[in-house]
Amino acid sequence: MRRYWAGLALAATTAVAGCGLGEADQGSAAAPSANLAGEVKGRVSLQTWALKPKFTDYMQGVISAFEKKYPGVKVEWLDQPGDGYSDKVLSQAASGTLPDVTNLPPDFALPLVKQGMLLDVSQADPKLSDEYVAGGLDAYTYAGFQGVYGYPWYLNTDVNYWNSELMTKYGLDPKKPPATFDELVAQARTLKGKSGGKVYLMSRRPELGDLAEAGIPLMSDDGAKFTFNTPEAAALLDKYRDAFKEGLLPRDVLTDTYSGNAQLFNEGTAAWTTGGGNYITSLATDNPTLAPKVVPSKDMGVPPLYVQGLSVSKRTKNAPAAIALARWVTSAENQAAFAHLVSIFPSTKASANDPYFSKSDGTNAGDAKVIAFASLAEAKMLQPVVVTDAMSKFVRQQFALAISGDISSKQALDAAVAKCDELLKN
Repeated sequence: MRRYWAGLALAATTAVAGCGLGEADQGSAAAPSANLAGEVKGRVSLQTWALKPKFTDYMQGVISAFEKKYPGVKVEWLDQPGDGYSDKVLSQAASGTLPDVTNLPPDFALPLVKQGMLLDVSQADPKLSDEYVAGGLDAYTYAGFQGVYGYPWYLNTDVNYWNSELMTKYGLDPKKPPATFDELVAQARTLKGKSGGKVYLMSRRPELGDLAEAGIPLMSDDGAKFTFNTPEAAALLDKYRDAFKEGLLPRDVLTDTYSGNAQLFNEGTAAWTTGGGNYITSLATDNPTLAPKVVPSKDMGVPPLYVQGLSVSKRTKNAPAAIALARWVTSAENQAAFAHLVSIFPSTKASANDPYFSKSDGTNAGDAKVIAFASLAEAKMLQPVVVTDAMSKFVRQQFALAISGDISSKQALDAAVAKCDELLKN
């Protein structure tokens, strides 16, 4: 799960130049301010991302209810396919055809914020911070820019999943899974010894998000430079290096041909993986033999936050209707109804006491859902939205060199920060 929405949210900033959007000063007024006053009526457009045809009935119901509440409004619903969505949005922005309300994950919104093309909804909607969870709103704030540039729509986070059968067989207590990285290493050592190296507890290498999960700041507060080359980060990489040398991770975990943590877990050669709150539910279909053996626990460290949201165009000619529509789609009631159709979590504070999310039905899948939902209160976006694929690739390469012992952890971190800073400036 940690890589799932990050993979969906392609590095939109890399496509800016190709779509004719030039750089603007921070806080740019490149687009005229929307007129926020007025009655909710007239035409308003809403663009979503790959919801048709599976969720057509749901969205049509939400839109029909909105039009019934505001009889003078007509909503035009646009839905774009999953592939190439970031390029489509940037092309719309460059041509002046960005819909009034658009589904944008935080990194897709960033290049539009830089151009002054999105409305600061915190100014338009004074109740924003009272009604939406802080983590969701924080995801739409950007270093160097004042304001909030999206309504958080639906959220997810990671949960730890453990193979209780393997843990019991090889000397571990699945009722007491590791809660810290040090405990993870210690239990990995026990499992390796009992299994003769046939099964792993640890089976993935660290990335930038793992540093942030451990509480290590990745960037300066102003977003101008990367800062993760710290003694604390070096100490964490050293622990991975020692674990790798001890054989607690698969030998090919540092290579590009590595089959992956989730696959090893599914095959029964790894006893730990991470996934969203719905992982066991999907596993029950994909691997019904494994699913009953899985035990969930809270993510170690700062839980990662995955966010989808709705942003309002600053060029909208119908700001009252656009704001009302974004608020309507992201309301507690409509988000809860959506969550019953697909395993995501609502971003409204009013959802906190909804028993559907806060109480387990006693199954391991129900337990995982409750753990994930409770974790959202402290979850954060671990990787800054300015991190590109090129940055991530270089960081992975440097981390691999450090963990294999080819260079020191400090050397790897210094090189990674220098390269990321260089790419950030360019």
